Amino acid sequence: MKLNKKQKKWLARIVTAAVLFVVLEILVHMGAFDGNKWWIGFLFALVPYLIVGYDVILKSIRNISRGDVFDENFLMMIATFGAFGIREYPEAVAVMLLYQIGELFQNYATGKSRDSISDLMSIAPETAFVERDGEIEEVDPDEVEAGEIIVIRPGERIPLDGEVTEGESLIDTSALTGEPVPRRAACGDMVISGCVNGQGTLKVRTTKAYEDSTVARILEMVETATEKKTRVENFVTRFAHVYTPIVTIGAVVLALIPPIILGGGAQVWISWIRRACIFLVVSCPCALVISVPLGFFGGIGAASRIGVLVKGSNYLEALAHVNTVVFDKTGTLTRGEFRVSRISPAGDDSKEAQDRLLELAACAEYYSTHPIAESIRTAYGCPIEASRIGNAEEIAGHGILASADGHEILAGNAKLMQSRGISAQEPQTGGTVVHIACDGKYEGIIVISDTVKDGATQAVRDMKAAGVRKCVMLTGDRRESAMEVASQIGIDEVHAQLLPGDKVDQIEKLMQSESGSGKLAFVGDGINDAPVLMRSDVGIAMGSLGSDAAIEAADIVLMDDDITKIAQTVKIARKTIGIIHANIIFAIAVKIIILVLSVFGIANMWMAIFGDVGVLVLCILNAMRLLRRNG
Repeated sequence: MKLNKKQKKWLARIVTAAVLFVVLEILVHMGAFDGNKWWIGFLFALVPYLIVGYDVILKSIRNISRGDVFDENFLMMIATFGAFGIREYPEAVAVMLLYQIGELFQNYATGKSRDSISDLMSIAPETAFVERDGEIEEVDPDEVEAGEIIVIRPGERIPLDGEVTEGESLIDTSALTGEPVPRRAACGDMVISGCVNGQGTLKVRTTKAYEDSTVARILEMVETATEKKTRVENFVTRFAHVYTPIVTIGAVVLALIPPIILGGGAQVWISWIRRACIFLVVSCPCALVISVPLGFFGGIGAASRIGVLVKGSNYLEALAHVNTVVFDKTGTLTRGEFRVSRISPAGDDSKEAQDRLLELAACAEYYSTHPIAESIRTAYGCPIEASRIGNAEEIAGHGILASADGHEILAGNAKLMQSRGISAQEPQTGGTVVHIACDGKYEGIIVISDTVKDGATQAVRDMKAAGVRKCVMLTGDRRESAMEVASQIGIDEVHAQLLPGDKVDQIEKLMQSESGSGKLAFVGDGINDAPVLMRSDVGIAMGSLGSDAAIEAADIVLMDDDITKIAQTVKIARKTIGIIHANIIFAIAVKIIILVLSVFGIANMWMAIFGDVGVLVLCILNAMRLLRRNG
């Protein structure tokens, strides 16, 4: 257990007071303060009491001067003053001593929980080395403009997002993504700020100013993560504000009314004042006020350790109740990268025929910059001499007419074939079909498909295992393509050929179909996903490849675009809510039982201390289980 400087001083006060408390107990049992010597016992007890509790008294007085009377400091001060008043000196010191032990434990737990998030703050580099007029200048990162060249030496953090223009290295992204395996970065690759450069020196052309960079956005998210309270936290805050004055008034009534009604001497008054003191001690709402936000802090910290940033505890609470997860297709479930998935020559399906069909298509697409053309040339894999290619004409909405090696090649859709009197049928397939003809003869088809992301199938399977009832896909793509992807990864429901506005309407319908407290989460990465991310109960965006608009609109950000971490975060959220509810039920139940026992004179001060400090420590220990979770 590693303590900071403040906590060590706090512990020293507790230990000193504890030693004096033991001496006080021994002297009391020896009768050292009996009879007229009570004032000696009072002075002796006052020393450890002030050593361990002076700050509680000062806080209470300061809060009273501000009009904030009823808090845990006030309850502890009044309860211990009452114990002194009835000459129960050891109990007065014990209450304050154990209360401070609980507070120290809570402070340590909160600090440890906060560290799991604030470790991210160290990812912000303090300087950047920028190349200007052939010289290397050391400047603050926020002084570097987009488009400038920065130099990143081995072992240094990347200060701004940009594109590598020179050099090659391995990049440690673990601080952002939780992924321990370094990523290779070479000329033309994009790198993001906050990562650590490996062994090679890199020159990077910045693409964003510092305030728009990944590291700056992350720090802003972390700093504001605990500002948005959940319904549970708001309930506890309201509960404490109402509950504390009620129990304080109840304790006063308990101390005054029964002795007045029942009559009797000093012993009767002492008995009822003791019950009132016990009532005050056990009624302190510390366990609720501390353990609930600590639980959410632990949950957000556990998510951050796996590379998932949750922008507020209210979003973690909402995620715990998610029954439906809706995905955008391109860039989320698929890579958004076209590749040749099928080569079907007409008639002959031999390897030679497939190679010839692919060569014809590659020649026809030689001059095209369309992604489909690039995927065909990539699949062909052989260099094509420009001298082989003659004229090439793009026919809008249909395809390409080109000449190669003296042959006329058509590459396009079925309408292109039909316009030239060539018979071609549209096959039932989810990809984009390119029909090929040569010298008026139909040669076959090449199917181009988007590639499903690695782990997409596992992600959907894990979400179902985590308790998500339904996975839905929304896409502007053709229904055939969407259905093919859905069948591969296990999506339950598909809505295709949607415009951005249609996606919002569809989200509205899906949200209306949710029953009870069920929530809906949407996962997307593009600019067109921003309205849907904002409208859904929980918006989840890709942090690495996602657009700035999507990241800003989202409530949760996957820093490495790994959608398998959604299920892990859902588990963390549900575990967090489960622990918090358990703490609330346990704390309230124990306090009610001891409060009732104190009214009837059955509970003693040690039971009251357990009802306050003991319950607090147990609730904190329960909440700290989240700090050991990695999803």
